[in-house]
Amino acid sequence: MTPTAPAADVSGPVAFDPGLPWRRARSVALRPEPFGALVYHFGNRKLSFLKSKTLVTVVETLADHPSADATLVACGVPEAQRPAYVKALADLARSQMIERREPSA
Repeated sequence: MTPTAPAADVSGPVAFDPGLPWRRARSVALRPEPFGALVYHFGNRKLSFLKSKTLVTVVETLADHPSADATLVACGVPEAQRPAYVKALADLARSQMIERREPSA
C-alpha cells in the first residue's frame, strides 16, 4: 500500500503578486521592537523578525491600499529599494504572515 499525498490546503500560502491586495494575516500579531518588530503566527506558530521600521509600517498598512505596490509607494519606499521589500513581502506570504484579501469595492 502506498501513502497518498495530502489534499492541497487552500488556506495555505499563495504566490505573492505585489499588484494584488494583501493584509497582515488575521492570526498574526506584531510586537514592536527597537529593531523593527517580532511577528508571530498563532496558527502555525512561526516567528519572524522584521528588521526595518519601514517594513513594519508596510505590513501594518497593507490593508489600507489597493495593492502591495501601492503600499510601498504610500510608505515612501524608494524605487531602488522596492525589489528588496517585494522579496521580504513574498517571504512573509510564503510563511503565511500576510495573506491575500478581496479588493475594496
